[in-house]
Amino acid sequence: MKIFRNLLFALVAVTCCSALQAQSVLTPYSKMGFGMLNENVTGAQRQMGGVGYAMRSGRQINTMNPASYSQVDSLTFIWDVGIDLTNLWSKEDGVRSHAFGGGLDYINAMFRMYPHLGGSFGIVPYSSVGYSFGTAIENGIESRTGEGGISELYFGMGYEPFKNFSLGANVSYMFGSLTNDTFILGSTTTLFERVFEIRDWNIHLGMQYGIDLTPRDKVILGLAYTPKKSFHGQRWGAYYDVDLDVTADTVGYTSLKGKFEQPNTFGAGISYNRDNKLSAELNFTYQDWSKAKYEPLGGFEDDDMEFSNRWKVAAGVQYSPMKQTSYLARMVYRVGAYYNHDYINVMANNVRDYGVSFGVGLPTSSVTSKTMINIGFEWKHRMSTPVMLIQEDYFNITLSVNFNELWFWKNKIR
Repeated sequence: MKIFRNLLFALVAVTCCSALQAQSVLTPYSKMGFGMLNENVTGAQRQMGGVGYAMRSGRQINTMNPASYSQVDSLTFIWDVGIDLTNLWSKEDGVRSHAFGGGLDYINAMFRMYPHLGGSFGIVPYSSVGYSFGTAIENGIESRTGEGGISELYFGMGYEPFKNFSLGANVSYMFGSLTNDTFILGSTTTLFERVFEIRDWNIHLGMQYGIDLTPRDKVILGLAYTPKKSFHGQRWGAYYDVDLDVTADTVGYTSLKGKFEQPNTFGAGISYNRDNKLSAELNFTYQDWSKAKYEPLGGFEDDDMEFSNRWKVAAGVQYSPMKQTSYLARMVYRVGAYYNHDYINVMANNVRDYGVSFGVGLPTSSVTSKTMINIGFEWKHRMSTPVMLIQEDYFNITLSVNFNELWFWKNKIR
């Protein structure tokens, strides 16, 4: 009965926390398209540059490739909860600004369902919007703000039909809204508002294959795919007379189906693993956003925005001495880096970012416990090219707790 109470509490917690999920996006670039896209990585993976297609571990949840779930053992139920804090410095036309942000990032769980079959559920971010800035115009001020996010509440399974080969899938419910507001402050105050509201389903597929080089050395190949699909939901724009608290007009109210799409997403990775102590991984992600439909709302969106194909390269290393001689020898050490050519294109300028990250996994005081506290640090630089519109430098602190306990272990009575 205790197991069932814990599972029920887990499901309620995930559902309730979905309404509390916050994002640390602070960039004006997020007002374009569907905002800034997320990678569905845990805190430990962010410390390694955001890799995961070829990551396969019974101690870490890896939603980037659901084929990895088959690795979880029969005695373990894993929880992973992550938050982050962001410090941003930006520069535009020689003017510098500074902002803080942060919030809950994700909640995941993983467990064994059957021999060679693992399961996972949780809530992860899909995209986020967050910005606030203003400019002077004739006889007034134009102020722009945006907020919101799209999340995925998912359930996935990974199955190993034969040794070293696994297949997996995540099925998710997408929900959330993105709001972009433009205030014109003059003799009167007028609000122009654009809203996306998404209620949809999604699917993510994965495969992993391991090659035993020696009894101590192993190479894992990983592939992931998310198919192109039309979004479901609504979009509309509205004019408000703020002084009179009146909605002057609502325009462009339409269904997203057939007019807005997510592209194909292809992911590939290769990792080298030695004795479960050393792991090095290289990832490549590609999304054909230039072929995805997106119909701008005339008068409410920037006409100079378009989508480019997105690609990202990431690499990371993880090392753990796995010894009980000292606390330092039980810690996990991680480092990573990435380069991202984003899907947003503004006035023929591609948005790009690159960053480096590092962190440690701190085991709990108990020698037998597998629970890990992961603390990571990340520096990221975002810009547009060939013309430098806005330069941004981020310093992120990530904190995640991987609760990895033997919930299903039964003590023997002697």
